[in-house]
Amino acid sequence: MTRFMDVHHGMEGITADQLREAHEADLAIEKDEKVHFERAWADPESGTVYCLSEAPSAEAVQRVHERAGHKADEIHAVPLSV
Repeated sequence: MTRFMDVHHGMEGITADQLREAHEADLAIEKDEKVHFERAWADPESGTVYCLSEAPSAEAVQRVHERAGHKADEIHAVPLSV
């Protein structure tokens, strides 16, 4: 499994409750794609949301996000961390 960081743009004004709801929507269906969403962060001012996951592929991450109603604008593999 590879870690992925995905980015969503255009979410200006997102609240903590909305971020939690979006994350929970991903968690509810992630097993269908063998994905695990670990954490999400947001900057309400810029409208940028970041999600960290472990998944078999970027496509699997995108399928979960699309089904949950918030397609990612970017998905980046993160093969190294400290």
